[in-house]
Amino acid sequence: MRIGIIGGGVIARLFLQHIAHGDMGEARVVAIQGRSAASRGKPLAEQYGLPFVTSLEALLAERPEVVIEAASHDAVREFARPLLERGIPVIILSGGALCDDALRARLETAAARHKALLYIPSGGIGGLDALKAVCVAGADAVEIAVTKPPAAWKGIPYVERLHLDLDHLSGPVTLFEGTARAGVPHFPANVNIAAALALAGIGFDRTQLKVVADPALIHNTHYINIRGKTGNISIKFESVPFPDNPKTAMLACYSALAAFKQFNSMVRYGT
Repeated sequence: MRIGIIGGGVIARLFLQHIAHGDMGEARVVAIQGRSAASRGKPLAEQYGLPFVTSLEALLAERPEVVIEAASHDAVREFARPLLERGIPVIILSGGALCDDALRARLETAAARHKALLYIPSGGIGGLDALKAVCVAGADAVEIAVTKPPAAWKGIPYVERLHLDLDHLSGPVTLFEGTARAGVPHFPANVNIAAALALAGIGFDRTQLKVVADPALIHNTHYINIRGKTGNISIKFESVPFPDNPKTAMLACYSALAAFKQFNSMVRYGT
């Protein structure tokens, strides 16, 4: 399997490390794509002796059989549809971009028309298989609370407009509470898990999202509550932040690896 990766962060590095260790079978990365020559993907590509590209045409020239988006909502908007229209499967990790209904419709149409898989992994949460089952029977409510240490919320324009001193919080502070539709766009690198939950379940308008900065936390801690005809489900995740990027849980990074490992498998257990 020939893999193209959009983005040069922790997920790209994790893929390259596992491929180098022989953990990904016959898979190999054929190119890393970044915005410009200043992208952090460039030194990563050089480290592993890979082509670094900055355009769709250059990426396509390396003949990827699947492309993993691990960059941003903007990358999803720019590259996902052209790749799908060329019959190339796309694994999207910035699932929050699909809060845009028009974009999601275009991508779903392209995937169906060109028979190219559009795959959004679970990311830093689980339970989506149970959620789907609840929805078939009839779901009444889906809620997720995304709680992380204050450092995870630094550098986000929405949070900066709240004028909080994240280094000196005395207790938990709610940064947002409302629908996933309203909240996900405010946190493009932090709450893609809420998008995955909404997409797998009852949608962005009915999924409730709470975002919290808590100085007492060590782990990124997420709570999911689901109510429906089949009963009630409550799940808690305590995820270790990735050492190089406190905004991202290690579980989310390894979710991408797990998603790829089952990509071509004819045997699957759960989702």
